[in-house]
Amino acid sequence: MMKQARILLSRSLCEQSKSLFEGNFRSSASRGFATWADSSASGKDVAKPSGRVFAPYAIFKGKAALSVEPVLPTFTKIEPGNLRIDRRGSVMMTFMPASGERKYDWGKKQLFALSPTEVGSLISMGSNESAEFFHDPSMKSSNAGQVRKSLSIKPLVDCSGYFFSLTVNNSILNTNERIVVPVAKAEFAVMKAAFSFALPHIMGWDRITTGQATHGITSLPKTSPPQLGLEWV
Repeated sequence: MMKQARILLSRSLCEQSKSLFEGNFRSSASRGFATWADSSASGKDVAKPSGRVFAPYAIFKGKAALSVEPVLPTFTKIEPGNLRIDRRGSVMMTFMPASGERKYDWGKKQLFALSPTEVGSLISMGSNESAEFFHDPSMKSSNAGQVRKSLSIKPLVDCSGYFFSLTVNNSILNTNERIVVPVAKAEFAVMKAAFSFALPHIMGWDRITTGQATHGITSLPKTSPPQLGLEWV
């Protein structure tokens, strides 16, 4: 019964996420929510997909769900044909409150993007350690302080996992939301391993080590309006 419930839950979330990503594709694509797939198997070329590849790691619990995925950096072309990082990558965390049994409200989702340094803090966490991060999406602008986000990661009393708690205080809407997701020790181990793998990619260092400086790069024109760094989401 548990296996069947998890299958139904996974299908429900996939259907909701497909609708969300299709609706927000244009805005999220520029932020690097996905990468182009280019792989081969058994010596035979595998056709490239016609769209983007979404591969979030999702954790479903009774009162909320948590999804994490890497956000790649963007680059700007500079002379003579070189690249310079334009916007740093991150690991995007999406918190979704439950709206019913095995259902989650994507309309009330909250985002929190971990910077490379914050990813390092999470990777290095011990079994009895905790961490807390504070973000201001409008930092360094006239709207600074209007929205404040706090992510707290604390071990469970029985050391079987962690509590991931996201608090969002919005003085504009006069709201204070809190979403808590218990993460089992095995789930946390998966996250740490995945974050370790993603870290050089969100830093853009994989472009240096592979020597593929221009493959898959979408350069940003110098006339583009400035955008806030994702680590402050």
